[in-house]
Amino acid sequence: MPSTKPTNAPVRVSASASSSSSSSSQKPTGVQKSGKPQEKGTKTHKRSRSGCYTCRLRRKKCDEGHPSCKACTNLSVKCEYKRPMWWGSPEQRRMQKERIKNKIKQTKTLERSGQHDGLRARVITSPDSDSDFMQDYHRPLAEKWDAYGPHFSTPGFVPITYSHYTPYEIDVRTERQTFVNDVPLRHDSSTSTFSAMGPPALHATLPTFPPEEIFTGEFVNPPQAFETATFPEHSVGLASSSLSANIPVDDYDRPLLDHFIDNVLGMIFPILEVHQRASARAQAILQSLETNKSYFHCCLSVAAIHLKTTTGLTGEQIDHDIMRHRYEAISQLCQSLNSDREHEQILDATLAMIFFHCSVGAPDDSLPDIPWSDHFQAVSNLVTKLDLTNAMIPYGAYMVPPFSMSLTSWIDILGATMLGRTPQFAHTYRTKHLSGTPSGLRELMGCDDRVMYLISEVACLESLKQENRVDSMALCTHVSDLGNQLDYTEPADPVLESPFSPNGSIRPEILTKNMTALFRLAARIYLCSLVPGADRSHTSTQNLVNGVTTALSYIPAGMFGYDRSLVWPLLITGVHSVPGSSFRQVLTDRTAAMGDHADLGSYGRMYQLLTEYWRLTDDPAGQPIASQCYISDPNATYAGPSSDLPMQPPLPSPGMREIKRQQVHWRDVMNRNGWRFLLI
Repeated sequence: MPSTKPTNAPVRVSASASSSSSSSSQKPTGVQKSGKPQEKGTKTHKRSRSGCYTCRLRRKKCDEGHPSCKACTNLSVKCEYKRPMWWGSPEQRRMQKERIKNKIKQTKTLERSGQHDGLRARVITSPDSDSDFMQDYHRPLAEKWDAYGPHFSTPGFVPITYSHYTPYEIDVRTERQTFVNDVPLRHDSSTSTFSAMGPPALHATLPTFPPEEIFTGEFVNPPQAFETATFPEHSVGLASSSLSANIPVDDYDRPLLDHFIDNVLGMIFPILEVHQRASARAQAILQSLETNKSYFHCCLSVAAIHLKTTTGLTGEQIDHDIMRHRYEAISQLCQSLNSDREHEQILDATLAMIFFHCSVGAPDDSLPDIPWSDHFQAVSNLVTKLDLTNAMIPYGAYMVPPFSMSLTSWIDILGATMLGRTPQFAHTYRTKHLSGTPSGLRELMGCDDRVMYLISEVACLESLKQENRVDSMALCTHVSDLGNQLDYTEPADPVLESPFSPNGSIRPEILTKNMTALFRLAARIYLCSLVPGADRSHTSTQNLVNGVTTALSYIPAGMFGYDRSLVWPLLITGVHSVPGSSFRQVLTDRTAAMGDHADLGSYGRMYQLLTEYWRLTDDPAGQPIASQCYISDPNATYAGPSSDLPMQPPLPSPGMREIKRQQVHWRDVMNRNGWRFLLI
């Protein structure tokens, strides 16, 4: 065993390289049998057939630099030495080549604008310490820094022994099968071990509620041009690979686990990253991956969905992986429920099944799945059983709600608006609002807790309206009262400003203040829509829509922006915007700036819903429609022809009538298309 032998770095690595080369058909490696690194002259201008797969695809020379060759580094494209999945067929290679071309164009554009050098300086780092012993060259080094990416080290050896032999780093990883006996018995032969790095100090506080002063509108300064600032990339200072090494996983599932850690984990909670809490959350997620089987399979299913969406993979294999892990997650969940134990693990897994799908997947995913609302019924039962609505845990010098309760509140409040129902824990939010008790929503999703509590109240009022439990006069009174309550949530200084500091970093207080302003305006739009006879073309509604358009200029846009955290206010504003409004143009531009990220998760589903809603409500219906036209929601009706319209030719049959425009609710559009979206 290596742990009992003297640590002679050159001799040990030489032996492993020799033994592996004899059994691998003389594969070229970065370590010669003599234990010395190859000369520089032999590594320059290699033919692409022995270089990275990206250079092979582009038919360019590759210097075979590790962890990323010079050509891929300069062009900010992913350098891959291990055979990638897209290499399997000519069609996948063609699609990957187009993606690389688009990435190169984007890189050239950034270079011309002077931003590329700043991004590369923050993304590309060299392993100059023991904790950064070796970077995994399978992750996109030049696209964005992924703080969860693995840093491989040699199993069973003291890393400091090899820290100065940089040529040996990569080959130790590729020849890791030699050291299978050094891996603990609980792992399989393909398990890699990683270097550990402690999490940074966490600085987070409870939401501070400003004085309750009344402001009747949004006041903003002229927006600043964000192009002059350096966009921060979503990252946290945490090396999570030490935890991922302890996760038992089969060989054929290891790529999915790596993909989840490298590409999915960092995009789930972008606002937590701003508030310096994502490192602790990542540790908790990776711990759940190791100890919670249902949670583990849920994450692998999500990773397969993300892989399918982002790489364009098609076929039965990737769909089989999605459904296999989806089924296994449910199966493990049922076993835990039947045993009536580990309730907290059941809650975490169920919340993951609901929320993680909001970050990944295409809108047109047709694979069978359990609706989020069914999952949430189980969540509400578990929250009640565990009494989480009253639970508080220590966090530094403060007492904060459990993270699972904060996530539950987020899903509950905005999910209720998706269904037109009262939130499950509406009474709890009402009590917390009166006592000024936060639920951790501001740090989790960017909106002040009090505004979220009032959105819960608006959802309750809409539920009463749909059930005909409140008359028009009482409804208008409630609308007025809630509008006044929203006034009380205005900050002492309502002026919006750029969230960027002079050095280009994000100021979390300013970002959440701007995001809260957007949620508050959307809540007002949502509230005004309950007034009898409300119409999106009313001046008051359009003023609110224009306010959202202005406030959006203070939210960073693009691939590293925060539009994906604004799905709900964008939805509410979009369905109340009129054709030709500036909001629609701004939304279109910001969606285009997001690139492929605009197709993922809730944002892609929201934009698909808005597109279909606008198609139905903006364009006059040119053909007669049967009088028994289908309506999913009994409360949604269609307006017949107005008496002041010019006389139309007689209809072809008495069972037909012509309408000018459908008066349809956005929930009806979802129901008609079978979309059970959770747009948060």
